[in-house]
Amino acid sequence: MICLPEEFVRTTIAREGESGAAWLASLPAIVHELLESWNCQPDGEVMYGGVGIVVPVLRKASEPAVLKVSFPHPGNRHEPDALTAWGGHGAVLLHERDNEQYAMLLERAHPTTLARTRAGDEVAAIAGQISRRLAIPAPPNFPRLQDQAGTWEKQLRQHTAEMPHALEPKIVDAAVATVRDLAQDQPDILVHGDLNARNILPAVREGWLAVDPKGWAGDPSYDCGTLIKSRSVVLVEEGDLRRSIHRTLDVFTEAAGLDRERARRWAQLNAVQSAFWGRRRGYRRARKGAELERLIALVDELAAVLTED
Repeated sequence: MICLPEEFVRTTIAREGESGAAWLASLPAIVHELLESWNCQPDGEVMYGGVGIVVPVLRKASEPAVLKVSFPHPGNRHEPDALTAWGGHGAVLLHERDNEQYAMLLERAHPTTLARTRAGDEVAAIAGQISRRLAIPAPPNFPRLQDQAGTWEKQLRQHTAEMPHALEPKIVDAAVATVRDLAQDQPDILVHGDLNARNILPAVREGWLAVDPKGWAGDPSYDCGTLIKSRSVVLVEEGDLRRSIHRTLDVFTEAAGLDRERARRWAQLNAVQSAFWGRRRGYRRARKGAELERLIALVDELAAVLTED
């Protein structure tokens, strides 16, 4: 039986409560059954991400792979569908899937990430190249980002009413305008949904491959927001946040073949949503205290810079 990492157990229970504890209790048996079903042997220590574990395995006795099992949540449902649609083009290959257990057997990539091994323009350029490769027509079974537009506008209005001094009115107004101008009518392109540097890994088959997609049909420029937000702490350390944000936008959109202004507006909306989210629930890096206050201030500045472009 596998040994679950203590930190993963703690954060899962803190986030999911009793349902998380019950799932964790069943997880070793689930992994054992999947290993037998897919003829795999463990080949390293259990790793984990935000919502699941990753077990290095040997498939068919000698082929390196990983077994990923995620907490059963609607947000994880379309990951195997996206990987199937890409078929290894810009993303890891999917070998097997078990929809009931939210489990997949995947091509193994290196455990390091783009965020750890590259910096500056290289991160933005590689992420942009991956974005371009992933931008294929979306099969009909994917949820559509444009169906979220009404909810997004309602949430922005509600947050503003409940937290009227959180952000300047012009910043929120710009986010609402993006929902109305861009979110309500989008192309049917397969979108990663969480394209940040931690979800791009070096691999053997190709130089870099995406992992952990959410799987949406919509505007590929949407992913620029996730990239910039995830890079905000690093960008502010470069000393000139405004310049670093603009440079990231330039490099990413050129590599991805996307319209810069459209990507900027999606990134601004993402930052505004994140600013409100942090005030309500905190972030994965900090749930309370001085560190949370620092991160909220940083996201506020990010939203302001992206508004003024």
